[in-house]
Amino acid sequence: MVQIFDRSRSYTKNPIVVKLGGSLSMRLSEIVPVLRDAGRPVLVVPGGGLFADMIRKLQVGDESAAHWMAVAAMEQYGWFVASYGLEPTDVLAVPERPVVLLPYRCMRECDPLPHSWDITSDTIAAWVAGVLGLDLVILKAVDGISKGGVNLVKIQEPVETEVVDPCFLTYVLEKKIRTTIINGSLPDRLVKFLKGEVVPGTAIGTTF
Repeated sequence: MVQIFDRSRSYTKNPIVVKLGGSLSMRLSEIVPVLRDAGRPVLVVPGGGLFADMIRKLQVGDESAAHWMAVAAMEQYGWFVASYGLEPTDVLAVPERPVVLLPYRCMRECDPLPHSWDITSDTIAAWVAGVLGLDLVILKAVDGISKGGVNLVKIQEPVETEVVDPCFLTYVLEKKIRTTIINGSLPDRLVKFLKGEVVPGTAIGTTF
């Protein structure tokens, strides 16, 4: 049974879903301690990283096979994240402490998304946040989504970008998932964000 977050309750330190991109794999020694010591419950959804890149290079012909191989790649990256001192879990539930989700089991049980390379760990993280009723932060190696060289502070409708997968913006906007993209390669910025401070990034949604 999936545990849903009741927004009507009073939380001084709300739980949050954090998608940790594979592009930050060389910064895990800095990022994981921030998440582990955030002082709030964090559910980390791993990217695919080098493990997913290998699947792309294989050019798997069957989309369903490629999809489940990519989810398994997230699982591998999740174990890599866990090796830096974050507890792993394969239970899809609102976290009570910082943990990293090993997503293969719950994805196989629910199979909630189309099997396509247009959907990556970005939209999978959005699905997790939506199911649990939590806000989502996406950690990338960039400051957010930009247009014409200028970082977009807020997005209320889909825009063309390669920062997230092609389905992500439409998904979070339709599902009304409050989402922020920030630069995870700057740990001090992540510390401030998790404390509730305003930091540079891109907010996505209509409820901020």
